Amino acid sequence: MLVIPGQPGKDLCDRNLGVTRRDLLRIGGSGLLGLTLGSMFRLQAQAGDTQAVGRPGWGKAKSIIMCYLQGGPSHLDLWDPKENVPENVRSAFSNISTRLPGVQFTENLPKLAQVNDKFTLIRSMSYTPNGLFNHTAAIYQMMTGYTTDKVSPSGQLEPPNSKDFPNFGSQLVRLRPPTEPMLPFVMLPRPLQESNVVGKGGTAGFLGKAFDPYTLYPDGDDMDMNKMDRIRIDDLQLRPEVFAGRLERRAQLRQLIDAGMPTIEKAVEHYKLDEYYDRALRLVISGRAREAFDLKRESEALRDQYGRNTFGQSCLLARRLVEAGTRVVELIWPKVANSDNHSWDHHVGLTERMKNRSAPMLDAGLTTLIQDLDDRGLLDETLVVAVGEFGRSPQKGVSTSGNGNSADGRDHWPYCYTAVIAGAGVKRGYVHGKSDRTGSAPLEDPVHPGQLLATIYHAFGIDPATVVYNHLNQPRELVKSEAVPQLFA
Repeated sequence: MLVIPGQPGKDLCDRNLGVTRRDLLRIGGSGLLGLTLGSMFRLQAQAGDTQAVGRPGWGKAKSIIMCYLQGGPSHLDLWDPKENVPENVRSAFSNISTRLPGVQFTENLPKLAQVNDKFTLIRSMSYTPNGLFNHTAAIYQMMTGYTTDKVSPSGQLEPPNSKDFPNFGSQLVRLRPPTEPMLPFVMLPRPLQESNVVGKGGTAGFLGKAFDPYTLYPDGDDMDMNKMDRIRIDDLQLRPEVFAGRLERRAQLRQLIDAGMPTIEKAVEHYKLDEYYDRALRLVISGRAREAFDLKRESEALRDQYGRNTFGQSCLLARRLVEAGTRVVELIWPKVANSDNHSWDHHVGLTERMKNRSAPMLDAGLTTLIQDLDDRGLLDETLVVAVGEFGRSPQKGVSTSGNGNSADGRDHWPYCYTAVIAGAGVKRGYVHGKSDRTGSAPLEDPVHPGQLLATIYHAFGIDPATVVYNHLNQPRELVKSEAVPQLFA
């Protein structure tokens, strides 16, 4: 029998109130320490290091910033334009030269064109879907490396659940936990979403909630471009009422309970619970995360350079987070995948929306992120990836996914599209793969989304074939693909 000495509730403002069952259940949890982060570090098993394979790029990355362009941007209207093609394929935008001879972008990316000597452009991303290929199913594949059989006739999936395959970020922080008292995995400024399916592919799934990302979703809708100025990080600081004396007494109370429960202690000795309590507490009291989230510490000029919009300021915050020790930052394009305005889902109004809304944000934000990381010496150990779930159809005004398209609109196209990858040993000023005359299919070196994920794992010194066990205790590889060593110098 467990006995807690002392008068029940004597430290409460209302002395007539005793310790409730809920209070007891919270003992030892982060809530009693003024935290909500303890669960993030609890129940994380030790990860065994895999043997280095010795290929280029192995283990060069310490962190990753994934700029996920949900919605699926048109490669033909950004970074793989075509000339001498039929009118219904040709982009409405003019081509411009870049830092690399013979490599052209469209006029939508004038800033990125001046730094493409710092990254690799993969112009041969490609996969053949099973059945319809709408956003959620494609997002799930890109973020987890796996497809699912629970696809509705519309191509959407069921909501997230504990049986899902984990997001690659969850796998990374499980296998390569951070060494600093810092948030290991942050997702911002909004969740992955198609219609009413929110967060699919963005959780730890069968790994458990301990490996879920810390989600930073500021108040405001997708059209609110100033929402990053209203970041709230209440759970990264001690609550005002948790003063030192109470904190100490609560710690002593947990110690009393631990001493009175030797059987339970023995049962959980391999979980290192004290380690995770300590990590959560160190994160809060260090102030490291709070400082990283404070964008006002940056100069007005640099903030302007990133772009005074949700994507630009999220890029700046991503840099600050990895600088402070965050392992994984997933920056989700700040618009529902299948929507209007600055969404990349350009079924209608592509010309105006691309030129005036989505492309300028991408151009300023991604360019400044790569340049800023490089200037600070962080690009050598930070992997930067910008990719969507697919590209857009070469022919305008045709339906490939069951959606309607305007005369200048392009539909979903997984058979050929483009990704940007930089840092952590990735080649600078390199174009990998080549699309055909109309951007319909790869001519050389196709890269499957699974291979891109395998390359990310490889950069962290993790064998993509590493086995994890799902909710049924069945062995599964991290991803059933191999890395692309040609991407590394």
